Amino acid sequence: MEITTVSAISTFEQDIDEGLTAPFKTISSKYFYDDLGSVIFQDIMKMPEYYPTPCEFEILSLQGEDILRKLNFEEPFNIIEFGAGDGIKTRQLLKKLIEKQVDFTYVPIDISQKAIDELEANMLDYLPGLKIKSLVGNYFTMMEELFSLEEPGLFLFLGSNIGNYQDQEANDLLGQFHQHMKTGDKLLIGFDLQKNPAVIRDAYNDSQGITKAFNMNLLQRINNELGGNFRKEFFDFYSHYNPVNGEVRSYLVSLKQQDVYIANLDKSYAFLQNELIWTELSKKYSLLEIENLASNNGFELIENFLDCKHYFTDSLWTK
Repeated sequence: MEITTVSAISTFEQDIDEGLTAPFKTISSKYFYDDLGSVIFQDIMKMPEYYPTPCEFEILSLQGEDILRKLNFEEPFNIIEFGAGDGIKTRQLLKKLIEKQVDFTYVPIDISQKAIDELEANMLDYLPGLKIKSLVGNYFTMMEELFSLEEPGLFLFLGSNIGNYQDQEANDLLGQFHQHMKTGDKLLIGFDLQKNPAVIRDAYNDSQGITKAFNMNLLQRINNELGGNFRKEFFDFYSHYNPVNGEVRSYLVSLKQQDVYIANLDKSYAFLQNELIWTELSKKYSLLEIENLASNNGFELIENFLDCKHYFTDSLWTK
């Protein structure tokens, strides 16, 4: 994997060791996105059951001019996107800005070099006049560098990524954003909204098994990078949505009592039959929760831009 560094591997080792020795085992969802994981997630976004992507695509395609009017930037600015992925949704907004001859630089950030290379090629093919300055890495470690830029910033945190964080973690992240942003900077943040539970259930438990493969890749990544000997055929995938608190929780399930050895840690981890590894939280929000989240972290909510079904919102905040 091109972007792996000694420090990154060290953090990966530590997180895996802590997660697999905890009373309730867990692997952080931030480790989904190696090169293969990023490719599988592109397949998830193409599934007919997976509504967040087309809903957000609709918002950015049809309401780009409305978003632009709300920015009120009178000088060149940066558009900094955390976890850019393939950028297909974002380019709808960028296209509107270029058509309006707005002076901006696009700064996509992704942990996968492969994803960034493909994004750059696709973006420049679709938008030849785009000024682009890509960054590869974990945006948490780049926060101070990013927010030291002199130009005003529109920060994009799209795709309902905020839903992967537990309440305190979400507040901590938004607090970091607020701390490093300049007064008047904007944050456009995607939220998956609460809706018919059956719609959400089908999006996270697809019949093709793509979401299962996405989760199973966590085990393969440990094998590849840390010398693990996980046998994927000895694990299954389970996902559950709780409509009361709006949380989708995903798990890997050990199908038998087994021990897994990880060479880099020189350590074995015991699994009971049917023991769970928690892999992902994906919270669905109400509009009131979004308003409270903004105000509690020092932001003013400018407007919620909703798709026609009201399944999703890109919420524009300002510091």
